[in-house]
Amino acid sequence: MSWINLVEVHYRTSRDHGKEEADRALGELRPRVTEHLPGVSAMRAAANLKASHPMALADCFAVGLAASEGAVLLTGDPEIVDRAESLPCEVKDLRP
Repeated sequence: MSWINLVEVHYRTSRDHGKEEADRALGELRPRVTEHLPGVSAMRAAANLKASHPMALADCFAVGLAASEGAVLLTGDPEIVDRAESLPCEVKDLRP
């Protein structure tokens, strides 16, 4: 999981449920994922995705990392799910 997306989890949880809950959620999530600090090539891949797809920048980092790892991107984000067929990775829709 990109550090960009870990930051996103923390700020959104903090905004919706408070800093203490955000810290707890991040503490539980980090041991379950491999943290990826984006380098220059990941930043370029995210920039290329952003230039060609109307998605949030953090979403571009998630898509780019999934593509580079040959992984399935698990998300419920409609910005990603609705464009799945044009993205360079497989996307699994987690929405109910």
